[in-house]
Amino acid sequence: MAAIINLEDEEEVRSYLENLHVEYSYQCFKEKDPDGGLDPDLKAAYKSFMKSCEKGGKKSVNACHNVGLLAHDGRVNDDKPDPVVARDHYTKACDGNFAPSCFNLSVIYLQGAPGVPKDMTRALEYSLKGCELGHVWACANASRMYKLGDGIEKNDAKAEDLKNRAKQLHKEQKEASSSIAFGE
Repeated sequence: MAAIINLEDEEEVRSYLENLHVEYSYQCFKEKDPDGGLDPDLKAAYKSFMKSCEKGGKKSVNACHNVGLLAHDGRVNDDKPDPVVARDHYTKACDGNFAPSCFNLSVIYLQGAPGVPKDMTRALEYSLKGCELGHVWACANASRMYKLGDGIEKNDAKAEDLKNRAKQLHKEQKEASSSIAFGE
């Protein structure tokens, strides 16, 4: 379904998306093909992301995060997650202030994984950085850690501040998503 569409024409975009929906719905529900005829080459994507991550530059943090995601879930390694590679690439992206990577790092350290032992100090460090960068769930995790004294000294005041930060970020995100209009 390759077509050139004018993305500034709301009606043309709406029509294109409706056609796309019909095509993929048919493939998914009638032909029992949940991939909808797509043949993603995740290994090629992984190599491209890896190259961009190693090269550095403006978009490298995003690429490093994607390497982390693909290594974390194992889809590029015969469904064998590689938490060490994930951790290393999330760290590069988090160092570049990519909030989702900071959150993912905090989760790896909260739970521990093969090759990456549980480390509550680092879990809190990355949760706080993710929160500082505006990640709602990072704020919630840090709040919970302070509330329960999970790996750190219990601190109800910090827990409440972080909980309020999470609520504020959630409110802002909800407002921002509802104010987006076509063509903006």
